[in-house]
Amino acid sequence: MADKEEAMHAVLKEVVDLENVPLEEVFQTLRCDSNGLTTEAAQERLAIFGYNKLEEKKESKVLKFLGFMWNPLSWVMEAAAIMAIALANGGGKPPDWQDFVGIITLLFINSTISFIEENNAGNAAAALMARLAPKAKVLRDGKWIEEDASILVPGDIISVKLGDIIPADARLLEGDPLKIDQSALTGESLPVTKGPGDSVYSGSTCKQGEINAIVIATGVHTFFGKAAHLVDSTNQVGHFQKVLTAIGNFCICSIAVGMIVEIIVMYPIQHRQYRPGIDNLLVLLIGGIPIAMPTVLSVTMAIGSHRLAQQGAITKRMTAIEEMAGMDVLCSDKTGTLTLNKLTVDKNLIEVFAKGVDVDTVVLMAAQASRVENQDAIDAAIVGMLGDPKEARAGIEEVHFLPFNPTDKRTALTYIDGEGKMRRVSKGAPEQILNLARNKSEIERRVHSVIDKFAERGLRSLAVAYQEVPDGRKESQGGPWQFIGLMPLFDPPRHDSAETIRRALNLGVNVKMITGDQLAIGKETGRRLGMGTNMYPSSTLLGQNKDEAIATLPVDELIEKADGFAGVFPEHKYEIVKRLQARKHICGMTGDGVNDAPALKKADIGIAVADATDAARSASDIVLTEPGLSVIISAVLTSRAIFQRMKNYTIYAVSITIRIVLGFMLLALIWQFDFPPFMVLIIAILNDGTIMTISKDRVKPSPYPDSWKLAEIFTTGIILEHIWSFKSSEKG
Repeated sequence: MADKEEAMHAVLKEVVDLENVPLEEVFQTLRCDSNGLTTEAAQERLAIFGYNKLEEKKESKVLKFLGFMWNPLSWVMEAAAIMAIALANGGGKPPDWQDFVGIITLLFINSTISFIEENNAGNAAAALMARLAPKAKVLRDGKWIEEDASILVPGDIISVKLGDIIPADARLLEGDPLKIDQSALTGESLPVTKGPGDSVYSGSTCKQGEINAIVIATGVHTFFGKAAHLVDSTNQVGHFQKVLTAIGNFCICSIAVGMIVEIIVMYPIQHRQYRPGIDNLLVLLIGGIPIAMPTVLSVTMAIGSHRLAQQGAITKRMTAIEEMAGMDVLCSDKTGTLTLNKLTVDKNLIEVFAKGVDVDTVVLMAAQASRVENQDAIDAAIVGMLGDPKEARAGIEEVHFLPFNPTDKRTALTYIDGEGKMRRVSKGAPEQILNLARNKSEIERRVHSVIDKFAERGLRSLAVAYQEVPDGRKESQGGPWQFIGLMPLFDPPRHDSAETIRRALNLGVNVKMITGDQLAIGKETGRRLGMGTNMYPSSTLLGQNKDEAIATLPVDELIEKADGFAGVFPEHKYEIVKRLQARKHICGMTGDGVNDAPALKKADIGIAVADATDAARSASDIVLTEPGLSVIISAVLTSRAIFQRMKNYTIYAVSITIRIVLGFMLLALIWQFDFPPFMVLIIAILNDGTIMTISKDRVKPSPYPDSWKLAEIFTTGIILEHIWSFKSSEKG
């Protein structure tokens, strides 16, 4: 085993450099060939490198169950149980087994309910993850098989084709270039071209082409392994747990004060008997502690979790519901979350350069120069602008189609029109199309001016040209090319994003765009969504490249005031969330890619949107099953309604604690009435059972983010207790 460990470390050290060495050296280093691995060799490597997935720590069910009895409120009840059997002997009587069994039973009932509800939420999330497990086509024992992507190891030969998610870091083998969408990793919405020998990374998507590749890294050893380690290192005590502890401590302190007063008065002053005095202390312990508080709150959140699931949000961590109610900042990824991650053309901004040509003709020519089937992102965007995709070939006979390639950087269609004349249309990079134009010198300045104007608004330019072929031969150079027009390409916002952001702002939630895309594109998206354009490059987070207006502004304040940041990496997103939390914000983070995972884990509420990567879903607290952010608004409103129920119960629990402590203390000290602890235990059980109905109370969600104003809750509870006591005395 030691030899295998040494081999693992040796190979992993080499794998780091496998992106840049020749393919022959890759095969030598990984001790494999283009025929793939055998099943036996793959199993050996699997034992060395581990499964190709992010490791999730398994939690013991037993320890999880016992954890529900390990909190300040449970400690007091456990102390009461010990008192019932340990201190009873001081009076010469047998242990109070009746009270002991009753207290332990109450503890187990509460823990069981909490455990079942939490486990159900976890099982729903696990079922979702299982359904979305990625697959891969791998060459094993000389045969192509489709298996779970988790079994891939370095040295495997995999097939990558249109629509596939790259299952591991790999180097492309011989074949035609691919178009790879890396938006899940970098935030860049336009696909990049990758040819033989190039590296492709786990989590990216193939948008065009088909080719084989050799796996060079898997699991946490991939390009984004650092992000995975950053996710693992993020472990913090939940906001809800802190609040629960504070409320429990208040109740415990109230009971402690009552018990101290009882001890001082009963024994030194009144000289009461030992056993009745112990019973009176047990009454305060059993009756005063809101032992059902964790259970009632868990049930309340579980009911809310089921409701959120119906709305398209799977809750992986139930306490995230309470935190979402108090969320006042939502950091959102752009590509695929606020936008469709699907290029489109803004028809209103198309610039026409040829006389007698209108915008619709420019669109039609561009569509003719596109593939109608097996389209890439740009072709799909342009053909999609037509009323019917068939219009792209209507009335013409296709002679030859020139597909896009990295050298020409354009596509072209040679066709015969209805009059029998041969013509040619082309679309592509503006510089390449401009070089074809006969009047380049006349229009060059205007073309560059329009390109710059588009770039300032974050729009990419696509040029269209037209040519007649007089001699009617497809291989002919034809006549001079005519520059027809420039089209702006843009990743459009989702149809509901602007409305979602408006509603979020009205609910007191400040939305910030955190994107890996260019600053100009981020600002244009922000302008279209109405969320502001006060955005900065990621370099400002490091105190670099600041303009005079923000030079003196501290980074924390800059983050707080900004509408968003562009060109960010995983560590930047993580840092933004961390600094917002340091300024006492309850911070939510949405995302879909590997680059979002660390921030999703760090945020108070990590939200993985629909079609998110495995890394993003694993790191999140809530997984959306519907596209876009609109479901988040429903989740926020539902969470705030749940919070109101929890707050109402908390006030009730505090007031009951004060009432029981005062009431039974006065009964014991003034009227010297000894109340049986078991009767108080019955009251506590019946009381806890009926109060659980508060989890379905009809409440009105708060219009602003909620927070646990503990001083207000304690004060309200004390005042209500006095009002109830006064009314009870009046009736008496």
